[in-house]
Amino acid sequence: MFEVIVSAAPDLIKAVISLFIIVDPLGNLPILVSLTENMNREERKRTFQVATATGIILLLFFALLGEQILILFRISMQSFMIAGGILLLLIAMRMLLTGSWNGGENSQESVGVVPIAIPLLVGPGAITTTILNIRLFGVAITVASVLIVFSIVWLTLRFIDQIHRLLGRSGSLIISRVMALIIAAIAVEYILEGIYGLS
Repeated sequence: MFEVIVSAAPDLIKAVISLFIIVDPLGNLPILVSLTENMNREERKRTFQVATATGIILLLFFALLGEQILILFRISMQSFMIAGGILLLLIAMRMLLTGSWNGGENSQESVGVVPIAIPLLVGPGAITTTILNIRLFGVAITVASVLIVFSIVWLTLRFIDQIHRLLGRSGSLIISRVMALIIAAIAVEYILEGIYGLS
């Protein structure tokens, strides 16, 4: 048993690193702060719990059934990237115009699911990486990598309050505008890569 774990360790490390880079919880922290700036501590905690749980469920779902579902509905990964890019672009436009994705009509649960869980944490890149990890490393290692990465995500979000206090309202507003531009650029890249892949 121990020998099996040791032999699987290099593949697990590769799977975790590749997925962690794509999910990028540290890079998303300024966006998450801006998305939850109007929430109190308990609301923010509940939102991130929903986001983490949703992210795990989505990636495990795609790890186990994603490729089969895409084949079943005849959806190419390029089409999925274009759709994800359009969604990200809409998020970026709203953040640029209002300074926040979160409107007054949205519950903490809905914000935790969209846009935090998907597409910020679990976007086309994370789903693609998960499906590729299945092909490269197998189901067990891929599932383990998802659980490890989202354990790190959960730990990272536990300290969001300290970051929120450090930035303050003005800092969060400025960062939300800057990050909106970055999100828009990422969205355009997704769309262009998808179109290039289809051509």
